[in-house]
Amino acid sequence: MYIFGGYKMVKDLNQMIKDHFSENETIELIEKLVSSPSHDGIENQETGVAIHIHDFFTTEGIAAELIPVCNGRCNVIARLKGKGTGKTLLLTGHTDTVPPYDMQGNPYEIKIQDGRMYARGVLDMKTGLACMMMAMAAIKRSNIEIDGDIIFAGVIDEEAKSEGTRALIKSELPYDAAIVSEPTGMKICITHRGLEWLEFSFHGKTVHSGAQKEGINAIEKAVKFINKIEKELIPELKKSTNSIIESSNMNYGLIRGGTQPGAVAGECTLQIDRRWIPGEKYLDILGDYQKILDDIEKEDPEFKADFKVMEDSYMDSEFVHEAMSADPEETIVRVAQNILEQVTGEEAELKSFPGWTDGGLINHYKGIPTIILGPGSLESAHSREEHVEIDAVVPAVILYALISLEYCKQ
Repeated sequence: MYIFGGYKMVKDLNQMIKDHFSENETIELIEKLVSSPSHDGIENQETGVAIHIHDFFTTEGIAAELIPVCNGRCNVIARLKGKGTGKTLLLTGHTDTVPPYDMQGNPYEIKIQDGRMYARGVLDMKTGLACMMMAMAAIKRSNIEIDGDIIFAGVIDEEAKSEGTRALIKSELPYDAAIVSEPTGMKICITHRGLEWLEFSFHGKTVHSGAQKEGINAIEKAVKFINKIEKELIPELKKSTNSIIESSNMNYGLIRGGTQPGAVAGECTLQIDRRWIPGEKYLDILGDYQKILDDIEKEDPEFKADFKVMEDSYMDSEFVHEAMSADPEETIVRVAQNILEQVTGEEAELKSFPGWTDGGLINHYKGIPTIILGPGSLESAHSREEHVEIDAVVPAVILYALISLEYCKQ
């Protein structure tokens, strides 16, 4: 039995991990996960992937369990037990993907070209999952005795309402820090914005355009709202800054109103994407929009509007898409930086992640220090050219393993 405390040099552990897995078997594992479609519309959606993950861990002698969440869909949890004297680390990622849309050929069969693997889900995020799984297997095969536990959680539904991570949080499974394997190019991301989609409905009165004065144009009311947003709210969002993530923002994503050019528009709908930096309060954000609506209504008696959280964005009464923020001095951050710098020889700069992740839920609702760290570049996610570089696979496995070993001895 090798005792981790006897191998203080990262390079020694690096070689031990390398000796107990291969690039080819990791790619085969990625291919197996990718081959099981796990997007909306598939029966039991992610459960096929969860079964592959469960079977892998049990074959490796690592305890694993399928956890039903909803509608035949399962999370999968695996635990590599330590001596019980160190911290517990959660390695997690989502098992669902977006649909293949207009991808050519079989989107669930990896195609290798120019050193890249192409397929639906290969980047977002089955390569990250496979690398975390292989890291745990390599540690087990190496007979390295670890102080704390390493837990893997493959969770459902991140692309929709995060049913999997919400169930994970409610399960009260104990852990001290988390790594989410979204694609960051193996750069450490310690923060991201919160997210909500809001729909505003403006109510007017439809009449023939020849009797325009008798009507109330809902599109004009929407324009009045947008103008006030631009004048009063957008400048305030730009003032709300974070040293890593920059500022909060919002986007006008869709506007639809009226029925035809010859009629005054009686209804108009506006949908927006609102993203906020850590520290902003969700209810205050909603209150900003309500105040603008109320102020316009005081100025304009014909102005009638309301808004709601969009169904696609709504989780439940307990959870929203909260922002994520880890203190740079947290142990998991310092450990990840130290390992990356020793392995790569380069400074491990702390960054923000451009999208939203389940890390926001773990960090905010569980109160757990969380970082995002995964192979590949986010740019090709959800696209017809989704891909990840083959040469990102082995470094990811090694880094997950070394970070886990170092963190769990704390």
